[in-house]
Amino acid sequence: MKLIFCSDPLQIRAPDLLYQDEVSAIKSLGLEYELINYEALVDDHPLKAVSRIKSLNSCTLGIYRGWMLPPRSYQQLFEALVDQGIHLINDPDAYKHCHYFPESYSVIESCTPKSVWTKTIGDIATQELMELLHLFNSQPIVVKDFVKSRKHEWQEACYIPSASDISSVERVVRRFIELQGNQLSEGLVFREFIEFERLTQHSKSGMPLTKEFRIFFLDGEPIYTVEYWEEGNYQGITPPIDQFRQIAKSVQSRFFTMDVAKKLDGEWMIIELGDGQVAGLPEKADVLSFYQMLINHLAK
Repeated sequence: MKLIFCSDPLQIRAPDLLYQDEVSAIKSLGLEYELINYEALVDDHPLKAVSRIKSLNSCTLGIYRGWMLPPRSYQQLFEALVDQGIHLINDPDAYKHCHYFPESYSVIESCTPKSVWTKTIGDIATQELMELLHLFNSQPIVVKDFVKSRKHEWQEACYIPSASDISSVERVVRRFIELQGNQLSEGLVFREFIEFERLTQHSKSGMPLTKEFRIFFLDGEPIYTVEYWEEGNYQGITPPIDQFRQIAKSVQSRFFTMDVAKKLDGEWMIIELGDGQVAGLPEKADVLSFYQMLINHLAK
C-alpha cells in the first residue's frame, strides 16, 4: 500500500506542511508514501502532477491524503495513478458519492436534517429560491454549497433565522455566494437548523459549537472516532456507533467519514458524509493511532 500526499508548493520534495504529522506517523509504521503536485493537478495537468512517482510493476492499493479535489480532478488523479500501478481505494464514483452532499442524501435522509438543493454557479432568482424553501415554512435553516459551508461566518453567510424571511434569505445567500467566489461547488444546499447539544462558542469566529464527532469508516466498519472540535468540554460522551453501522453499509464508498452530533432530546443524527481521503483529522486525533487502525482493518 502507498499513501499519496500533496507536496509543499515551495519544496516539491517535501510534503505539504499540513500533512507532515501524518507523513511522520506512516514512516514510523513502515508505510511508503508518494508526493503529487496539487497545483498541477487542479490546473488540468495530471501527468505532471504524478511525474515524480515511479511506475510499479504490479498494481498496489493507494490512499490519497490531501486537499479536497473537484470530482473532475479526482478522476484525473485516479486515472494517472492507475497508469503508475496505484489504484486509489475509492474510485471516482465513490469519491463523488461522499464528496457532494446531494449524492448521498438518500442514504442518510432518515437520520439527517431535512435538506433541499439547487444547482447554480451564481445568483439565483429570489422567487425560485423562496419556492425551494417553502417546505421549511418559518424554520431556521443553514446554507452551504455541495461540499462546504461558511460556518465560521455564521451570522453573515451561513445561518438564516427564518426560511420565510425574504430579506434574510437574500442577504445570507448573496454573502455566501460572494465569499465562495469561484470556489462555489455545484450549487446551493439548504438544511434544517437543528438544536444539537452545545459545546461552546468558537473563540475566533463566535460560531456555536456542538458536541460533534467524526467517525472514519472502512468497508462499512468504524475504524476511528474522534471529537470534532478542539475547543470545549465534551464531558466524556461518545456517539452510539452501532446505531450508524447499517447506514454505513449502504454508503457507496470503501473509505469515508460520517460526522454525527447529539440533539437536545438525546437523539443522534448524521451531519454529513465525506470522502475519507480528503476529510481532515481533527485536532484531537491521535495520528499514529488513526493510521494503525487503518492498517489493521486493511489487513483483515
